Amino acid sequence: METGLKPLSLYVHWPFCLSKCPYCDFNSHVSEEAIDHGRWRDALLSEMAHFASETKNRALSSIFFGGGTPSLMQPDTVAAIISEAKRHWSVADIEITAEANPTSVEADKLEAFRDAGINRLSLGVQSFDDNALKYLGREHSSDDATNAISLAKRLFPAFSFDLIYARAEQTADDWQAELEQAFSFEPPHISLYQLSIEPGTPFHKRNVEVPENNAAARLFELTQTLSEAAGLPAYEISNHARPGYECRHNLGIWDGQDYIGIGPGAHGRLGDADDATDAIYQIHDPARWLSAIDEKGHATAKRQRLSPRERLEERVMTGLRTSVGIGPKLTQFINGELLAEMIQGGFLAWADGKLSATPTGRLVLDAVIHRLLSD
Repeated sequence: METGLKPLSLYVHWPFCLSKCPYCDFNSHVSEEAIDHGRWRDALLSEMAHFASETKNRALSSIFFGGGTPSLMQPDTVAAIISEAKRHWSVADIEITAEANPTSVEADKLEAFRDAGINRLSLGVQSFDDNALKYLGREHSSDDATNAISLAKRLFPAFSFDLIYARAEQTADDWQAELEQAFSFEPPHISLYQLSIEPGTPFHKRNVEVPENNAAARLFELTQTLSEAAGLPAYEISNHARPGYECRHNLGIWDGQDYIGIGPGAHGRLGDADDATDAIYQIHDPARWLSAIDEKGHATAKRQRLSPRERLEERVMTGLRTSVGIGPKLTQFINGELLAEMIQGGFLAWADGKLSATPTGRLVLDAVIHRLLSD
């Protein structure tokens, strides 16, 4: 019996989208063939059962349906996964999130997703400006977005939506107006991401430009100021919430909680009673993933034991992105001189027994973390 182990989370990856956004480097695909939803449902259930067999007697604290575009799943698939998860693991107060796009087709399914067991919805709004939505390759309009938010607010006890800023030629005034429109919906949670140009994406191939560092930093500072004033302080570098509405699934992962990932390209972390952790990676290609399930009953591409330092480095990288920060245990292996350098430079600070990034540090957080872990 696996006793003394903390709760775990489940991530379910649906790899299909209506179209591929030019900034997206996630494992998402536009299928040229009709999707066999029954086969995919059975495969996801099989993969979940595979991991459930080695995590018996664990409590499940959250489920997150991500993608891709999981709102393209059939609601009965979502219901089946939730039902089987509750059979495999101990479940009490559980957060169950699904990502969705605000197209009218997907919005029509939201009530069915609620009935399937989803209790938190995350909408990929990205912008309230129709020209910006076209630039970002989105399938919905600003009217679709506002309608979907209103529907989510009515149907779900918790909801969130994403916006992308620091777009080419976007001014501070443009962004402030968009944020004020977002806050007018009184969301309990909102995710605000700076546009980044990732290698291999269409934006990267087209050499799309984003604001230079100083301009991007000013937009980031404006974001923090306006979000704080709206009652949505940042609890992570890009995520803002009213107290009590933070995404429990993400918080658990950032804090080092075990999680299972099922679906093409998903990954997970599973520990044992001796505090050793395995990194588990699913086959990336959807067709190969599905075939592996048919042939072997699971689709693990690689499983490797992380060294204590590797796991601690992961915890530092995720923990310092949060407002809470990290405890002394996670700083023990960091070079003392490098840590002192970051503190003296005003990038990190100790408070209430936790090390966290200062406002200055958050502006250059990736560089700060890279410096800390460079030894």
